[in-house]
Amino acid sequence: MSVADENRAAIARRIRARGATLDMPLAKAIYKPLLAEQRSDGVEVTRDLRYGDGARHLLDVYRPQNADPRRDALIFLHGGGFVRGDKCDRDNVGYYFARQGLVVVVPNYRLAPDHRWPAGAEDAAAVCRWVLAGADDLGIDSEKIFLAGESAGAAHVAAASLVRRFHPPEGLRIRGAILISGVYNANLERLARAQFAVATPDPRNEPYFGRDFAAYRSMSTVELIDASPIPIMITYAELDLLQMQVQAGELFARLVTQHGFAPELRVIAGHNHLTQTYAVNTGDEALTRPILEFISNAAPRPRASAYE
Repeated sequence: MSVADENRAAIARRIRARGATLDMPLAKAIYKPLLAEQRSDGVEVTRDLRYGDGARHLLDVYRPQNADPRRDALIFLHGGGFVRGDKCDRDNVGYYFARQGLVVVVPNYRLAPDHRWPAGAEDAAAVCRWVLAGADDLGIDSEKIFLAGESAGAAHVAAASLVRRFHPPEGLRIRGAILISGVYNANLERLARAQFAVATPDPRNEPYFGRDFAAYRSMSTVELIDASPIPIMITYAELDLLQMQVQAGELFARLVTQHGFAPELRVIAGHNHLTQTYAVNTGDEALTRPILEFISNAAPRPRASAYE
């Protein structure tokens, strides 16, 4: 076993020993030193481009140097429980996938409690529209734009891609969506707080969905799906929060049985809710390999990797 493999095995044991928990200090303690040395060569970054009028309507673009005229694109929305998070926290995602040959767009979006549902979905759709409008200048194949998000970002991506009311008049025009450990049924989380060990008041959902609990069903993506089927991958971590695992399964089941989708469902082995994305660009491919496979299968075309 190589030193790198031994280090990854030690990290995996440390994560597993902590169990299915939301432990930000643990995630940062493990991955901040690794990310301080992450590879970023071969990538051009343009920061703080504006896609809307709000203070947080800014995004960063990561492009492979000497890029082909037309690249697949990945838009990635950060997590943060609807109330926090910043695009700079996902530098690792931008660098990694740009080094794999994609143009990567990492936006900020409006946060609760100042901005409530459906602000996140609206912002996700606005970023898609911005990317589509600038595809030629960005070197993006307009037919191969993928929209992804983690946690709260996945909730926004799910709503933006699966609910037509959030699509622009010309359509969302994404090739596929990637949903990583998201919230898709706010009503379920409210009704099952005891089973999911969710605090009351809920520090994540109530700032975003409000306290009119009778309206939660009308804000739950699983109840609103009306978009035409597109390629979708739904993932959750092996050691994810219980509510994320349940909602991934529910969304998968509803898409298959009620809406004619054929989504992929993947479990990210050896990780919890936070570590799966912190591990990106550290040599751990538990999350990145399924994403690259999904993109390759949904948009088949040879893509030169910066590693080659």
